[in-house]
Amino acid sequence: MKPSMLYEALHALIAERVPLHIWGACGVGKSQIVSQVANDLDLNFLDIRAVQLDPVDLRGLPRIASDRTEWVPPKFLPTSGKGILFLDELTSAPQMTQAGCYQLVLDRRLGEYVLPEEWVVIAAGNPASERGVHFSMPRPLRNRFVHLNLDADLEDWCKWAVRAKVRPEVIAFLRFKPALLQDGDATSDANAWPTPRSWEMASNVLNGFSYRQKNGLLSGANEIEVQLLEGTIGPAAATEFVAFLRLFRQLPSIHEILLNPETAPLPNEPSAQIAIATALGRAMTDHSLANGIKYLDRMPTEMRVLAMRDASARDRAITFTPEFIRFGVEHAEVIQ
Repeated sequence: MKPSMLYEALHALIAERVPLHIWGACGVGKSQIVSQVANDLDLNFLDIRAVQLDPVDLRGLPRIASDRTEWVPPKFLPTSGKGILFLDELTSAPQMTQAGCYQLVLDRRLGEYVLPEEWVVIAAGNPASERGVHFSMPRPLRNRFVHLNLDADLEDWCKWAVRAKVRPEVIAFLRFKPALLQDGDATSDANAWPTPRSWEMASNVLNGFSYRQKNGLLSGANEIEVQLLEGTIGPAAATEFVAFLRLFRQLPSIHEILLNPETAPLPNEPSAQIAIATALGRAMTDHSLANGIKYLDRMPTEMRVLAMRDASARDRAITFTPEFIRFGVEHAEVIQ
């Protein structure tokens, strides 16, 4: 299941308070999607790391009241409002801790504690194939969840990345090399490898590196940049990405393109065209859209559509301009 499908499934299951367990490789975005849904629905998001709990932590501690023993539930469990109780890394918790969740997941209670009516239990974990800390989920607990498998998807990731302001060179590179979005080789002992999460980190690395370089705070710049990227996405992916960066940085500036759209240089290589289209999608506004379209008209249709999709996803004001409306009418069959 790709992220956009999981997003829709969460909306449907939350409304019915159906407990859900999300399986997926590390770095694929499980917790981030659940958090985004909670934010979109104006729900509280309570992230509990099951691996940090002992079996008795969920039940709480006993105390004596009126000559009787009662259990005092932990403070982190909700008592009011509405939200998502997110049990992250559930399969990394020992089986006794997982067993402590039986009643909470199915009956929505723990002894005397009752989960408020408008809260739903959602959990996530990595499969054993990921070679992390893993304990097999007991069958009785498995049977209490709806199970969904999350896979990385380039189109979904790019839509998210545009809104999240991931650097355009990262987005453009992955559009050119989509297989590098997620490295599925879980047998490798490498410290770093490509995942949706590590590509976001690579964007942040480039942001920090660029700032220090511009302010003269770095020497040996190229070597440092390469090593930073190798430590984020792994040596193999970094080698290809650095080669792409050299090409990207030789392209005409977006400022030049928007200032002189009819005379600015136009690259011929597909990888360079993807880079330009992605960068324009990041930079165009409702005021500069007309000039941006003039330049895009010199490029293949798929590049024009790519840039306009990115621009409209990032800034909805663009969709109300005459230029975008005209573009949408002319390319109605492919812009959806």
